[in-house]
Amino acid sequence: MSVTEISPGTVIEELAERKPLSERIATLIRKQPLGLAGLLVVLVMVVCAIFADYISPHDPELNSFENMLSPPNATFLLGTDQFGRDMLTRLIFGAQTALFVGFTCAVIGSTIGLVLGVGSAYFGGKIDLIFQRVMDVFMAFPLIILAMAIVSIFGTSMTSVITAITIPFIPRCARVVRSSALAIREIPYVDAARACGFSHMRIIMRHMAPNVMAPFLIILTAAVGQAILTEASLSYLGMGVQEPTPAWGLMLQGGAEEYAESAPWVAIYPGVAISLAVFGFNLFGDALRDVLDPRLRTR
Repeated sequence: MSVTEISPGTVIEELAERKPLSERIATLIRKQPLGLAGLLVVLVMVVCAIFADYISPHDPELNSFENMLSPPNATFLLGTDQFGRDMLTRLIFGAQTALFVGFTCAVIGSTIGLVLGVGSAYFGGKIDLIFQRVMDVFMAFPLIILAMAIVSIFGTSMTSVITAITIPFIPRCARVVRSSALAIREIPYVDAARACGFSHMRIIMRHMAPNVMAPFLIILTAAVGQAILTEASLSYLGMGVQEPTPAWGLMLQGGAEEYAESAPWVAIYPGVAISLAVFGFNLFGDALRDVLDPRLRTR
């Protein structure tokens, strides 16, 4: 059996052919302009959430009854709500609630789904069959209906809202990850790991899970936007975050019906914020899929 020798000149030529980082970033931006737009929306949300105390012009919970339902002006750039609170300030602080709930639910739910999905594919047989039937039961309910049922049982605290949104994400991530892990299970290095006497947990966490990171990251990104939308829906229905905490769904609840004609800015701006957040995370997730999927990367 001959071994192909690699000369130093060949290595130097391959390194020379590699594009500099700035050129690769420019190429990525040119190929994924919508992904860049989604990333910019996400970055704006993150900056608003981190520096809310410094960039907000007013107190988000301070009532000012002499300024109730003031239209946009020099003092209140986006107007005020029915309690005289600055809309821009509450939108900025609402980003904190949206990102906290979104990232917490997406990370916890997707991580649990990752472990369960890979474990189900690894063990197979009756374990996989029973696991999939349990997942089918959870997925039979629409996400918002299941979340509402959980909140009605545990109450409307922040912990209950996060729990209610996290649980429906677990079967969705587990189903996607399992489909990729089934193919990885048949690769010889998994059999080699078993032959070496490695524990099941080590094979799952160190040999199989890292190889399903691409679909995991994609569904994680999409789950953040979906969690933000679900939290806003629960708050709008009065089953999510409660007053006086700034939350986009709660702001929408306060002005969507009663002030739709007399003070439309009370409902328009929170609705736009929710739409942009979900749209931004979806665009970024689609671009991430195109970058991580080698079949799409070569097109």
